[in-house]
Amino acid sequence: MSGQQHEVTLRFLAQPTDVNFGGKVHGGMVMKWIDQAGYACAVGWSGAYCVTVAVSGIQFVKPILIGDMVSVRAKLIHTGTSSMQMAVDVLARDLRTGEERLATSCVMVFVALDKAEGKPTPVPPWTPRDENERQLQEQARHLLELSKGMAQYVDTRGAGND
Repeated sequence: MSGQQHEVTLRFLAQPTDVNFGGKVHGGMVMKWIDQAGYACAVGWSGAYCVTVAVSGIQFVKPILIGDMVSVRAKLIHTGTSSMQMAVDVLARDLRTGEERLATSCVMVFVALDKAEGKPTPVPPWTPRDENERQLQEQARHLLELSKGMAQYVDTRGAGND
């Protein structure tokens, strides 16, 4: 049932296998969690298989430590014809003190694909419900324009895109 779920929160407990020698969760592990939450949100909205197209502006704000309860919140902020932009925040909570902090944030772009040929397929349009969501959508549109401008500088030679 597409067009229903526009926000997803996944929770993880930061474990010893997730951290580096400094006792902080690897950036790669955080990025994996971000991709999983973004994907769940994209599929929940589109009702289709989705692929990650871009991750923009990722900021590692505060470290995540062993034993922290990690919440990864993905929220739909803009739809195109077949694309969806998600704002993703990663929050870490110290279970001993209850203190919660923003650890990481970014914006992701997903594209919905059809099952038959793996080609982009339309997604339901999303409409902001309040002023905060309207501002997020405007930021998403601005980020799309910046990304389109950067595309001319990407060298795809040798990447199998001949």
